[in-house]
Amino acid sequence: MHRITGRAGGDSLIEMSPTDSVNDDINGYHQHGSSGSGSQQEQSGIDKQQQSKDSVFFRDGQRRIDFVLSYVDDKDGERKLERRKVYESNLEKVGLELETEDKMESEDGKTYFVKIHAPWEVLATYADVLKIKVPFKANDIPDNSEMPMNWLATPFRLPEHIMHPEPDYFTAPFNKSKSDFFLIDDKETFFPPSTRNRIVYYILSRCSYTREDCADRDKKGIKRLLNNGTYSSAFPLHDCRYWKKSRDANCESERYNLYRYWAGFGSFFKEQPLNLVRKYYGEKIGIYFAWLGFYTEMLFFAAVVGTICFVYGFLTFDDNEWSKEICSEEIGGEIVMCPLCDKKCGYWKLNSTCNSSWQSHLFDNVATVFFAIFMGIWVTLFLEFWKRRQARLEYEWDLVDFEEEQQQLQLRPEYETKCTNRKLNRITQEMELVLQRTPTDIVGKMFVCWATVILWISLIIACIIGVIAYRLAVYAAFASIMKDNPTTQLQVVGPLITPQLATSVTASCINFVIIMVLNLMYERVAVWITDMEIPKTHLEYENKLTVKMFLFQFVNYYSSCFYVAFFKGKFVGYPGDYAYMFGKWSKLRNEECDPGGCLIELTTQLVIVMTGKQVWGNIQEALVPWLMNWWGSRKARSHPESLYSRWEQDHDLQGFGQLGLFYEYLEMVIQFGFITLFVASFPLAPLLALINNIIEVRVDAWKLTTQFRRPVAAKAHSIGAWQEILNGMAVLSVVTNAFIVAFTSDMIPRLVYMYAYQPDGEMNMKGYINNSLSVFNISEIPLANRPEDGENPLWFNSSITACRYRDYRYPPGHEKQYSHTMQFWHIIAAKLAFIIIMEHVVFVVKFFVAWLIPDIPSDVKARVKRERYLVQEYLHDYEVEKLKIQLSQNSQDGCTCTPMIYPSLPRHEVLSECL
Repeated sequence: MHRITGRAGGDSLIEMSPTDSVNDDINGYHQHGSSGSGSQQEQSGIDKQQQSKDSVFFRDGQRRIDFVLSYVDDKDGERKLERRKVYESNLEKVGLELETEDKMESEDGKTYFVKIHAPWEVLATYADVLKIKVPFKANDIPDNSEMPMNWLATPFRLPEHIMHPEPDYFTAPFNKSKSDFFLIDDKETFFPPSTRNRIVYYILSRCSYTREDCADRDKKGIKRLLNNGTYSSAFPLHDCRYWKKSRDANCESERYNLYRYWAGFGSFFKEQPLNLVRKYYGEKIGIYFAWLGFYTEMLFFAAVVGTICFVYGFLTFDDNEWSKEICSEEIGGEIVMCPLCDKKCGYWKLNSTCNSSWQSHLFDNVATVFFAIFMGIWVTLFLEFWKRRQARLEYEWDLVDFEEEQQQLQLRPEYETKCTNRKLNRITQEMELVLQRTPTDIVGKMFVCWATVILWISLIIACIIGVIAYRLAVYAAFASIMKDNPTTQLQVVGPLITPQLATSVTASCINFVIIMVLNLMYERVAVWITDMEIPKTHLEYENKLTVKMFLFQFVNYYSSCFYVAFFKGKFVGYPGDYAYMFGKWSKLRNEECDPGGCLIELTTQLVIVMTGKQVWGNIQEALVPWLMNWWGSRKARSHPESLYSRWEQDHDLQGFGQLGLFYEYLEMVIQFGFITLFVASFPLAPLLALINNIIEVRVDAWKLTTQFRRPVAAKAHSIGAWQEILNGMAVLSVVTNAFIVAFTSDMIPRLVYMYAYQPDGEMNMKGYINNSLSVFNISEIPLANRPEDGENPLWFNSSITACRYRDYRYPPGHEKQYSHTMQFWHIIAAKLAFIIIMEHVVFVVKFFVAWLIPDIPSDVKARVKRERYLVQEYLHDYEVEKLKIQLSQNSQDGCTCTPMIYPSLPRHEVLSECL
């Protein structure tokens, strides 16, 4: 029999195919038949057929494998062998139990596996140290959270046994000396596998690999052993194959349930089994998927409103008076426009921008203002409701006092090894490790770190300036090539292709490529800077790394959008005195916005960068791990299936990595910036984000369940520094959208014209185009700005003496010729007034909504208070009852009474009844 490693339907190529069920009973836990395993079994002396390929237990079938280390022999074997010997010896001294699988028993014949089991004493000791909360009493508060019209959500629900795998308990930090206070029915299953592997990893990361007489305190922890190649990998085990339940009844098969009800794309409309995710992967990963799911749900409302605004723009095409004027032969066909670049650009007629004018109306209309205000309120509702959702999860997942009681205990091993002194903590009155730093060290490291950050941000800005220079230089080339409009002969797309569009699209694509290339360098730079700072805790490390990476990404992704929105077309000058990017010597004249406006270019930029990032990200997230797993498993395909044990299957998967979750957050926060900072230019952005996130949830779940090793469970009571970043972007989005409506959109100039400058006094836009274009005498255009011979179109002749340009300036012959008119200043005043009014309205509503919605639901507050009260009361009664039992036992000399009230019951049940 040969083991098939592929699976129809795009599943992992690493593990057993679900279609390969022939002789599957041979691999059952209690089967002893042979299946041609060859000489490897003869050499090993251990019949691997005795173990199921999904067994997560030692050879005795009793002790659970909580962690696995793997290594291979190499040329530097002696030094590494010594390190492993000492390290494993120290692990055993701590109380961990080890079992080694010889390389001859592995499917590749060269990998050793060290299986680690944590017995009850070790788990209890470190659960006490880490203040892990465990149940002590069933929750007696009635659940009144039934929603009205609850039956409407039935199609989106998962089975009850998947959504609520555990009953609700009141919990308290574990205390080893009071273990009988807690509801311990079975010590082997009291701590779930995620908690067990977290405890073991805590030990592994702090255990030394040098002898006790060695004074080198820096040589400790599994992380350093992985970096120097002593071990090749360290990981906890999945509990089964993802597409099939384990044949071992002692295995939970939670991975199978996650794959079936969570990771499948057919479940895209279903709720997420967050309790099961938390139980299997830990709270840190669970809270990420809770946030991502909540964010996706809130996007639905923004997407609906954005789509309605877009449809409004589509349905009001017939009311678009200014586009009709641009497209008409009588108005737009008679208006001759000044050249848009020097030498290579000729004169052109206004009606050549007819299509872009119609396209701009889809996004630049009255609904734009409404949607910008709506999104300012939406983002506040999203953040406030998330705080409530997060507070509920903190209580349900026993994270209320996590930071105070646990996080400070979990110092980073890298920090501990650098600490040389101890000082008294005034709060705990205990001696704690401190890092001795001189003022020179602090100032020097801060200077190096932030100088590096500024250097890399400057590099990004330089790249953006390079793209702008490309736009300026290439526009002239496109204008010269397309002056006879050869593209108009193309069907459908021909009339849409203009020099402006060609320049904008190519520049956006180049900018996207630059963004992707620079992203490859950011991780190492940000990690290197953060490592230099030696943060104290894991939370502090992640927060510092988050800030630096977000600064890089913010400048990288949004710089080009900020340029198009707030700089392009704003500092152009006029035909007699144009402005240049680097001075006139550069001959790179600043870009102008066509009469359709710059908003359509901002939309183009946003669509290309946002959509390109999302599509590329999803392909990369799903395809790269799958291909790497397929390539890494090519040698395993020739081995019998029965030799492919649980730890070998997981070993061939990809490691999730320290920054795995970090990049998931970063991807979503960057997307959040696109749909909030620039949403006024593209109301369909929330719809695109919604579609992407529906896919993203399942892609992340699929790759985590099928393509990656099981991550070490970690706790987190919130989304960390990302919360403050989202709050900052929410405030900034109000400002950017107000400026986009005021300065990038043509909404304010149109309103000023309609209410103050319409010549007939009517409330319409007739004559707006002629009013918004100034006149310049062609004979006064400097020679350096005039088109070269042959660049002008055939219809241009000497009878045309004036050209038009987009501005509000006095005409030639006026006493203030070419200076700004009063209408220009009225428009500026109206823009500033709109910004002030919009910002104040939105901020007042934001602060009112934030005040109106409490961060913590009232029922959660009540439950937290109830739990704290019960902990104090029960502990007091527990101590009293324990004292009574001790006094009864001490006085039983000469006493025939039973020392315990319920001698037939376990002690924790006795105490519960007494209480």
